[in-house]
Order: sequence, then C-alpha cells, then structure tokens
Amino acid sequence: MILEKMIKDNVKNMPPSGIRKFFDIVNEMDDVISLGVGEPDFVTPWNVREAGIYSLEKGHTHYSSNAGFIELRQEISKYLDRKFNLSYNPDNEIIVTVGGSEGIDIALRTLVGPGDEVIIPEPSFVAYKGCTTFTGATPKVINLKAENDFKLTREELEDAITEKTKVLIMPFPNNPTGAIMTKEELQPLVDLLKEKEIIILSDEIYAELSYDEPHISIASFKEVKDQTVVINGFSKSYAMTGWRLGYVCGNSILLNEMKKIHQYSIMCSPTTAQYAAIEALKNGDESVSKMVKEYNRRRRVLVDGFRKLGLDCFEPLGAFYVFPSIKATGMTSDEFCEDLLKKEKVLTVPGNAFGECGEGFIRACYASSMDNIVEALKRIERYLDGLK
Repeated sequence: MILEKMIKDNVKNMPPSGIRKFFDIVNEMDDVISLGVGEPDFVTPWNVREAGIYSLEKGHTHYSSNAGFIELRQEISKYLDRKFNLSYNPDNEIIVTVGGSEGIDIALRTLVGPGDEVIIPEPSFVAYKGCTTFTGATPKVINLKAENDFKLTREELEDAITEKTKVLIMPFPNNPTGAIMTKEELQPLVDLLKEKEIIILSDEIYAELSYDEPHISIASFKEVKDQTVVINGFSKSYAMTGWRLGYVCGNSILLNEMKKIHQYSIMCSPTTAQYAAIEALKNGDESVSKMVKEYNRRRRVLVDGFRKLGLDCFEPLGAFYVFPSIKATGMTSDEFCEDLLKKEKVLTVPGNAFGECGEGFIRACYASSMDNIVEALKRIERYLDGLK
C-alpha cells in the first residue's frame, strides 16, 4: 500500500504553518529572546489556578454537559453583556469549546463544504485558511493594506463577495497586525452584509486587549446579530493558553448544529479548566486590567523602538503584536527573520506566514518581559547596523 495515496488532497496540499520552522530552529539554540510566540508571558492568576486545583481536590473529574457547565455559560453570558453589550442565552446560544480554535473549526465544518467560499481578510491567524481548506471549501483572500491601517473596507468586501460566498471571517483585533475596527468602520460592512445570506465568523479572542478604546463586536449590531457567530476564549485575556478553553456564541439554530460536531468529536471541554474559567469571569477583571496596562506599556516601547531604528511600523491598537515593515532592508520576510535569529538570537515571525500580503513585514510579540523587549531592540539595532 502506498500510504501517500490514501491521504486526502486538501490535507496533503496544505503546507505546514510557516511559523513552525522558526520554533524548530530555536529549540536548537541558547540565549534566544523570543518575540515570536503569541502567548502571554504572565502566569494564570492565582485565584484562577486555585479554583482549578480545588476542583481536583474535591474530585470534580467527570464530564460536563456537552455545551459546558451551565454556571460557566451563565458567567460567559453576563461577561459578554457587561463588557461588549452582547446578549446570548446561556441555555442554547453558548458552547464551551477546546480553545477558540475548536470554535472556528466546528463553525466552518457546520457551514461550508465543497463549492462554497470563505472570505478571509489577511494578514490573519494561520488556522483560518487551513480549517477552511479541510472542509473542502475555498478560501477567498482579501489582502488588507497598510495604507488602510490593515482594516477591512466595504469596497474590498463587496469586490470579494460572489454567489458562492457562505462565510466572512472577521479577525479583529487582528493577529498579526494589531489592527482593530471601530463602530464607525464596521457600520458600512454591516449595511452591506445585512442584505446578504452570509454568516459572519467574528474571532474576538483579543477583545480585552484593545488599548485606545473598548472593543466593538460586529455582533452588537442588531441588523446582523443572528447571522454572526462570535468566537472568544480565555487564552489571551486571562493568560490561560494551556488550559485550552474557549467558547462560541450565536443563534440557537446555528449552535444546535455546531454542537453535534462538538458532541461527536470532543464530548465536552476539560472540566478542570471550566471550573477555573468560572472563577476568572467572576473575579478576574482586576488581573486582566493589570496585564492589559503592562501590555500597553510594552507596546509603546516596541513600536517606538522599531521606528527609531528606521523601520516603518503601523500603530497596533489591539492584541499584543507589532507588524513593522522590513522592506527597506531589501530582504524577504523569511530571510530577515532567519538571519536575525542566527546572528543575534532574536526570534520574530515572517509576515508572509499570515498570508502572502504579509511579505515585507515581520511580527513581533510584546507578550514578553520589558527586559527582553529592550534587549531585543538592542540586538535588532546591532543587526541592522551590520546590514549597512
């Protein structure tokens, strides 16, 4: 048997994540400063960890309901209402998932298949294109532009929509650019989409990490709420990446179908993580606020640092990434990141890992200590001086 022939083409032809090879290189090096991993450097707050530990001590080690503990769904509902003016019934409009990534996966598997198109604004999270392709649907990429602050415009969206369009992914606040969409910028998209039979998949995992103004969810527009599925979770805002807990919210008609996939493939999310998440939502606001304040401080240092080094750097207003242009060096994104890593031991990620339009940029994550950020800037300055 030739095993390669047994693998589906849409899996075999999907290249591995462009990020991974750099992490593989790092594993063989010492003294590397990483601005590459999209993960908080903070430890999960103690009260949240304690709640998880206590649940184990009490022997709470059994399955929850498929959609997650009702208490957790109730807390998610209250949190979304007070933070983002979103109203979801905890009984049938919220599913607790294994990270936000599972939410993206089950939403796409529910909604699209061969012959359908999914609009994906890029640069954006690498999983969108992969999850779309694995369903057999076709990714339809919109190349966002630096001159538009990497925001999605109505004109760009209108040009991308065809009779095959079933889903639009809204990746804001954005990984890797840090771009956000304001209420005024979302309104023209809403005006267009409310007339279309298109589901909006709004990935809001970085919603808490919005610096100059509060995050606005496209689901807060009544005209498109029923056609919007919101993805969120605990990884970024509560520093809970390893707990693998997220949630998906939407109209019960959609979620009832998504829950079928969740039931058969996952059963339920980890119960220890669910108990911890209940505590996070009840008593985690102060911890989140402290982390966001520190991210904002690091953001300013890193953005200003890149600009002082002569690299054009878009002002990121959300998430915890900066996306400077390295076009002035004449190098490709891969060449720059690989050479910087080998010569100065600073890990950044090539912008083209997040879509072809990211070529000429790099992603640097400021979810790292201030000492590391300052030292990384010194090393990058030394590297750039060596190119002159």
